[in-house]
Amino acid sequence: MADQPKTAEPARARLSPRKKQQYSRGAQYIVLVAALVAVVLYADWGNLAQNFAKPEVASEALPELFTIALRNTVIYTLSGFVFSFVVGLVLALMRLSPVRPYRWIAIIYIEIFRGLPALLIFIMITFLPIALPGFEVPFGTYGQVALGLGVIGAAYQAEVFRAGLQAVPKGQTEAARSLGMSATRTQVTVVIPQAIRMVIPPTTNQFVALLKDSSLVLFLGVSSEYVELAKFGNDLASQYANATPIMVAGVTYLIVTIPLGYLASRLERRKGRIQ
Repeated sequence: MADQPKTAEPARARLSPRKKQQYSRGAQYIVLVAALVAVVLYADWGNLAQNFAKPEVASEALPELFTIALRNTVIYTLSGFVFSFVVGLVLALMRLSPVRPYRWIAIIYIEIFRGLPALLIFIMITFLPIALPGFEVPFGTYGQVALGLGVIGAAYQAEVFRAGLQAVPKGQTEAARSLGMSATRTQVTVVIPQAIRMVIPPTTNQFVALLKDSSLVLFLGVSSEYVELAKFGNDLASQYANATPIMVAGVTYLIVTIPLGYLASRLERRKGRIQ
């Protein structure tokens, strides 16, 4: 009996996964280029430049952009960061304490202030003198902003420190105790310094987050002496009916935040290589 003829091979071989990925990536590039071409062709660049990049309006922001707005932004951020750093470390130690009331206080604080919007915290701070007659936040506006940024940042920084404290090898603690150190001295001289070094990258990111949150001063209704970048840009934009000052303020933010973000990434990579 004659052999049956073999089934003909399909005319087109099945694509390999690598080939599929290449075709998919090529299609994505085509869509991206088409979108860019559409934006270039259909955008009204003259009108955009007139409303978002008008040199005459941008020049009106100088030198106050740096001497007042950027200066205040840095002051607000640094003061809030110091507050959140110190309080966050205390909360982290309380969170890991064997004493239950300490743990409960830390957990309640962290959960509340991580769950509330930052804007709501700032609004509540403005009502403190009404709720507590005779009470004033020290250092005026600077103190109010530091308090607002600090109580918010402390909740997040506490979790960062908790992760760092738990990452310190227990052998370090045991070795210190075997040398006769007390539990407190072990924490202060052995555990906490190592934990702080471990959390430098996420702490840098937290600093950047506070820098951006300082824009909430916009809602406090401060005078021109205390404006930061966002309020400074918004006030000028309202004065000239032009969005250029807001763009200038945004670029100034980026000049500060991009290098800090790059620094955090470098520190994170360096930490990974060391480990």
